[in-house]
Parts: sequence; structure tokens; C-alpha cells
Amino acid sequence: MEYESVLIVKPEVFIYKIPPRASNRGYRAADWNLKEPTWTGRMRLVAKGTACILKLEDKTSGALFANCPIDTYPGVAIEAVSDSSRYFVIRVQDDNGRSAFLGLGFGDRSDSFDLNVALQDHFKWVKNQEQIEKEKTEPKQELDLGFKEGETIKINMRITKKDGSEGSSRTGKKQGSSGVLPPPPGGLGKIAPPPAAAPATTVRQSPGVSPAHRPAAGNSEWTDYASAGGNQGQQNSANANWVQF
Repeated sequence: MEYESVLIVKPEVFIYKIPPRASNRGYRAADWNLKEPTWTGRMRLVAKGTACILKLEDKTSGALFANCPIDTYPGVAIEAVSDSSRYFVIRVQDDNGRSAFLGLGFGDRSDSFDLNVALQDHFKWVKNQEQIEKEKTEPKQELDLGFKEGETIKINMRITKKDGSEGSSRTGKKQGSSGVLPPPPGGLGKIAPPPAAAPATTVRQSPGVSPAHRPAAGNSEWTDYASAGGNQGQQNSANANWVQF
């Protein structure tokens, strides 16, 4: 069941009898007797589903004066005049299907602007509903992603290696490398320093071996030691069997 919704209400509008249109130049409100309207009352624009009806009613009782079914806008059912934005020509119909054209006027331009906006919004909504229904009934076309006869595809993949560099799957070569290994750390031609000399020790002179017959320097079993200090030498001068090396 469809409910009737009210799109706009204007408490006072003016209805005029209009002469037949003499040419295709359009209607002119200046040709009407604007100071003496034929009828004055209330206008309601209602919608029932996609149908839109402009109703002219009595201000007090709400009794219907005339109906103006509107199937499209702008169109034959309601048309703006050529010399004013406050006046329209509407096509009213009775229950027997007879129709007549009347002049519709507003006391303020904002009222006519509101009618324009309400009609445009309604028929924009009708168009969207028709598009939705059309999409529901039309079969959806499946997207064909298969290769056509003779069609090929070329893919160039780049693979990121563990060291963060990129390589090409087609060549298998490392990108950005010249193939030369870097030099070892510390530079070329450097030799590690010799180990530190062992601390000085006191060696007892073997009997029959004089200091003049000590092994030459460089023999790992002998080491050249410094002589003891003056005070220590005086204290140990009595001991002739010990020599400080």
C-alpha cells in the first residue's frame, strides 16, 4: 500500500482564466487580468509513489477545487510563463478526464521558487528509482578474464633478496654489483705487531758460565736484563754468586 506524502503547502495561491495561446512563443502573465483572480485558495503538492499531484483546495474547509496530475517537469502539465517567475500555466483534470488550462500565481517569488525545487527533487528521485528497478531486471554480464586466441602477457618480476638488494627473475644477476670483492678491513700491507716482551726475572748464574759467554740476543732461552739499582747492588755485593741480568 502506497501512502500519500506532502511535498509542499502554500496557504494562498491565485487562479486565473487565461486566453488561448495565439502562437508558440509561450504564455504571458501580462495578458491575464492579474488584479482580478478567478479563485483564491490553498495549494498542496503531494506524491503517492512516483505519481505527483498539485491540488487546489479551499482555505477553510479543504474542499477540492481542482487536480493537476504532473507526470514530468518541466512539461505540459505545468509550464512557466515567459514574462514572470511568479506565474505558471497548469493543466487541471476532472474525474471524467476532461482538462483545462488555468493560470497559477503566487504573491511572492520565494513561493514559486519552492514549488520549482519540490518538483525537481521529486522527479530526480523518480529517475533514480527507475534506474534501480532497471538494474534489478537486467541480467548481469559476467566479466570474461580469459586470454583471447594469440594473446600473450609479459611479466617482469623483481625479487628482493635477503641482503635487501633487488634482482630480476629473467637475468638472475645481482643489480648494482661490479663482481669485485671489497678489500679486507685495515688496509693492505699491514702486519700484526710482535707480542709484548716478557717481564724481567732474576736468573742465577750457572757455575762456570761467565757473563761474557751468554747466548746472543734473539735466543728465546736468554734475555738481556737491566742491572740492579745502586742501593740494592751495595746490599748484595757480598753475594758474588748472583748477577742481575
